[in-house]
Amino acid sequence: MSEHVYKTVELTGASASGMEQAVTNAVERAGTTLHNLRWFEVIDTRGHIEDGRIAHWQVTVKVGFTLDEP
Repeated sequence: MSEHVYKTVELTGASASGMEQAVTNAVERAGTTLHNLRWFEVIDTRGHIEDGRIAHWQVTVKVGFTLDEP
């Protein structure tokens, strides 16, 4: 097993469909510019209310990825 070095970034994904889709949106978008994504951790969840109903979700995640080997 190699000894990896990890970097983390915080992202906030949003979705009108729900919390899981908000997380998916954040992770998939990160995957377009970052590589070696390994894990995520949900650190905050909130939403927006319009006319007494949930309009959309916002979920902040910490995403970890391994740095390239030198």
